[in-house]
Amino acid sequence: MNLFARAKDLGIQTEFIDGHGNPHVTAADALKAIFDALPPQAARRLIDGPVVVRPGHGANHGAHGKLLPGMRFPVRWEIDGGTSAVAGETADGAIEWPGHLPPGVYRLRLSDAAGTVEEVPFVSAPAQAFGGDFDRGWLLAVQLYGVRSTRNWGMGDFTDLAELIELAHHFGADGVGLNPLHALFDDKPADCSPYSPNSRLFLNALYVDVDAIPEYPEDAVSAVANTTPRLRQSETVDYVAVAALKWPALRAAFKAFKTGATPERRDDFKKFRTDRGTLLSHFACFEVLRHKLKKPWWEWPQEWRVPDEAACARLRAGPDSGEIEFIEFVQWNADRQLAACKARADQLGMKVGLYLDVAVGVQSNGFDAWKEQGAISRLLGVGAPPDPLAPAGQDWGLAGYNAIGLEQRSFEPFRQMLQAAMRHAGAIRLDHVMGLMRLYLVPRGFGPRDGVYVPMPFEAMLAVTALESVASRCVVIGEDLGTVPEGFRDRTRDWGIWSYLVMMFERDEHGAFRGIDHYQPNALVTFNTHDLATYAGWRHFADLKLKRSLGFDPGETDDDRWRALTMLDRVLGQHGIHDNSLNAVAEFLARTRSRLMAIALEDLLGLQEQPNIPGTIDQHPNWRRRLPLCIDEIAASVDVAGLKASMRERMRNS
Repeated sequence: MNLFARAKDLGIQTEFIDGHGNPHVTAADALKAIFDALPPQAARRLIDGPVVVRPGHGANHGAHGKLLPGMRFPVRWEIDGGTSAVAGETADGAIEWPGHLPPGVYRLRLSDAAGTVEEVPFVSAPAQAFGGDFDRGWLLAVQLYGVRSTRNWGMGDFTDLAELIELAHHFGADGVGLNPLHALFDDKPADCSPYSPNSRLFLNALYVDVDAIPEYPEDAVSAVANTTPRLRQSETVDYVAVAALKWPALRAAFKAFKTGATPERRDDFKKFRTDRGTLLSHFACFEVLRHKLKKPWWEWPQEWRVPDEAACARLRAGPDSGEIEFIEFVQWNADRQLAACKARADQLGMKVGLYLDVAVGVQSNGFDAWKEQGAISRLLGVGAPPDPLAPAGQDWGLAGYNAIGLEQRSFEPFRQMLQAAMRHAGAIRLDHVMGLMRLYLVPRGFGPRDGVYVPMPFEAMLAVTALESVASRCVVIGEDLGTVPEGFRDRTRDWGIWSYLVMMFERDEHGAFRGIDHYQPNALVTFNTHDLATYAGWRHFADLKLKRSLGFDPGETDDDRWRALTMLDRVLGQHGIHDNSLNAVAEFLARTRSRLMAIALEDLLGLQEQPNIPGTIDQHPNWRRRLPLCIDEIAASVDVAGLKASMRERMRNS
């Protein structure tokens, strides 16, 4: 079978029309590289994919899990439930799958009269994802690293987050929305993009407030007192300097913990290590190995190239045991400090509490890619085909999941990622949620134009998302911007996954902004995102000026912007809002049916600089900008009465 025929059998889209309307055909050598990077899979003969059972929808309400023609009857099936099994037989291909299994992911084993045997995941799913137990509310969106306070060490931390929760409650908000908190590479603090993580399963240690660790001996690191005043005053986060202070301080806290911790603290640490199990242990082992070997994991000695439990046990029993425990100690403190923030939001009666962002992929040389080498393809980068905003296409430099590996692992890597994201969140946002249906994958060494759309088991991915959402009572919002496949939003809505509506983009073919009634209920609505201009920057053309100064075509002329401003005034006026201030826009969004809305703290402060300029690396201080005011100064600089007035209908109906 040639490459293109094989691709067709697997549903891989080698021909597509890009965002410019131009046809693209993937080159044969690029397609071969993609196949070489995917796990091997034998051709299916009995069933075409995972089975999904969902209350009120029958078996497999979707495109996968159908028996294939050509099998030899009778066909016997068995669902492994761990401690028990459910089995049956069909003589004609008609199977009534059991609907009484508790929610979970099982293994379905089929065998026919010819001796063919196949296994696929069997997902017993809830009817929908968790829908939230509130009517409507709003969130204060913040880039945590950029928060300024009189006590932090030059970047926002979890104690600042607790104060942000208090501030948001004072504003009348129902939670705080944050940039991804994923673990980055501690030895490369300058690589600070929260969307390029080492691991989505653990937290960024630089958000730990070291002073809040009970065992931390004050003034244990002399450089803190001398350095923090400069770092607090800086306009941007100096991650290298912050890391140079925090890691020695964390080690000092760990040393003091080992000799002077209370029994309660020791018991809680033990409980955390037990709860997170081998996942935490393997992460700590990986970090130790990465620091010692100083190479990508695929260049490590053979015994360490895969996460072998016996090898990790030897490492934990050897001279590196203390370093492994230290890494676990840091994650414990990060987890408990974030949990305290959630608890405070709960005490205040906030309906969402924490709304956390989840990156679309991971760094190929990080822990997740090492741990799940079958489910995460390190040689394939997630990206996007050419479109008007990126004529050459995009390769985001991130490794993503692949269907073959996920199905072989019964979706466990995806489930663990969701569980980690939802652990302390009332809502999460899945970046590039279209990845649940298909991913545009670019083989390493090739350009973005040489990528292909590789399908994912969409129905099963939605089912697993709903499964974890209900288990954690966490709303799931899908970032469904850009090129959205036909029928995609219908399926996500059917499963209770909310949409992400950005007012900047909600315009008709003539550029007119959509009215209030356009916005659907199960969605988060916002004026902009971290990748777009702030409201003040948009009104003052700051984004256009900056992009031109960097040599970029902003994709919009000044005349286009003037027309957009006029269109905004028009839609506000049509709804009886005769003003174009931020509060006027907030009132418009607050009156929509969308159950959640978000307002960026940068917008409330009238800032013109945006957190991130897509397509830039060093030309702009991406993910480094700090707020101009300390937390305790913000309330006095915001028109709180005006903000609450603009939100009155949303707050009244909350």
